Amino acid sequence: MDTIDTEKAKKYNKWIIVLSIIIPVVVAILSRVKLQDLGFDVAPLTFLPPIYATINGFTALLLISAFIAIKNKNVILHENLMTTAVWTSVVFLVMYVAYHMTSDSTPFGGEGTIKYIYYFILITHIILSIVIIPFVLITYVRGITNDRARHRKIAKITFPMWLYVAVTGVVVYLMISPYYI
Repeated sequence: MDTIDTEKAKKYNKWIIVLSIIIPVVVAILSRVKLQDLGFDVAPLTFLPPIYATINGFTALLLISAFIAIKNKNVILHENLMTTAVWTSVVFLVMYVAYHMTSDSTPFGGEGTIKYIYYFILITHIILSIVIIPFVLITYVRGITNDRARHRKIAKITFPMWLYVAVTGVVVYLMISPYYI
C-alpha cells in the first residue's frame, strides 16, 4: 500500500491557498488592463477565442477519459490524463488573459429567452471557474501525495464541477461567437 506523503502535502497546501486567491485576482485585474492603453503596440489577439474554446473542449474530453480510466483501474493513465487536464487549463487561462489584455469584450447580441440562458450559463461558468481552483488543486495534490481515500472523496465534487466549467466554456463561446467583430 502506498504511504501518504504528509510533508509534501503540507508544502502544497500553502501553495493551494496562495494560488486559489492570486489566480482569480490576477485574472480579474489583467483582463481589464489593455496593453494598448499602456503604450504597447500590439494587435488584438482576436484569433484566440476559438482556440481557447477548443482547449476547454479538450479539457472536458480529458476529464471524461480520466474518469473512464480510473473506473477501469488504469491509475497511470488516469494520472497522466489529469496532469494534462491541469496543463490545458493553465494554457486556456494564459490565452484568455492575453485575449482580454488586447481586445475589448464582446457584448452578447441575443434577445429574449436566449439572452437569459446565455447570462445564466456565463455567470455560473464564471463563478464556478473561480470556485473550482482550490478544488482542482486539492484533488490533484491528494492524488500525487497518495492520499487516495481523501482524493476520491473530493474528486466526486471536483469532477462534475470542473467538467461543467469546461463544457460551459465551449457553450459560452458558441453562443457569443456570432457577435465577435
